[in-house]
Amino acid sequence: MKTCHRFTRIRTGHERDIQGLLNHAALHPARVSGKVSAKRAIGAKHAMARALSRHFERCRECG
Repeated sequence: MKTCHRFTRIRTGHERDIQGLLNHAALHPARVSGKVSAKRAIGAKHAMARALSRHFERCRECG
């Protein structure tokens, strides 16, 4: 599947945020902040899927 540079930029930004949240959750598994980071990472994955889907529907290069 050929995608445009904007699709790649959106995906990379979201993946960086998700990885940061997961790293924090791994460093602090027993603390409340670690548990919240793990839940926020799940939400961020859903947000990334929505953003990429929305981009794919509207982009002339990707769709």
